[in-house]
Amino acid sequence: MADDERPEATEAVASALVVREDEDPWTADELTEVQQVLATESGRLREEIEEAEADIADLLRSGDTGGEDQADTGSKTFEREHEMSLAASHREMLTQTERALTRIENGTYGVCESCGNPIGKARLQAFPRATLCMTCKQQQERR
Repeated sequence: MADDERPEATEAVASALVVREDEDPWTADELTEVQQVLATESGRLREEIEEAEADIADLLRSGDTGGEDQADTGSKTFEREHEMSLAASHREMLTQTERALTRIENGTYGVCESCGNPIGKARLQAFPRATLCMTCKQQQERR
């Protein structure tokens, strides 16, 4: 299903998602807003990946270094590696974004992938791609 074709959340889907004990259940409007943010982000990331890949292709085509000094060659190499790193980072974010949309669809959105506890609605509204609760995220960052 394409990003802009995702259905709006229904009240049944929204209320079935887990939340922390101190939070109200998801509403269809709240979940639809999160879905729209994720779908918009997905589209933006796809465009940025395409741009980065086009830039990489241009840099590779202009790879003839005949007559260039070492500084120019090094600069082109740095720019190419930077574009490749940017594209890889965007691909990872796109994967996370699409995974969040899939988790909404299959009813597992909001469940920590490490401990199984609720991630928290407020955290997901602030960072919709989150897959870990704050406790597990803090433990991951300490490692």
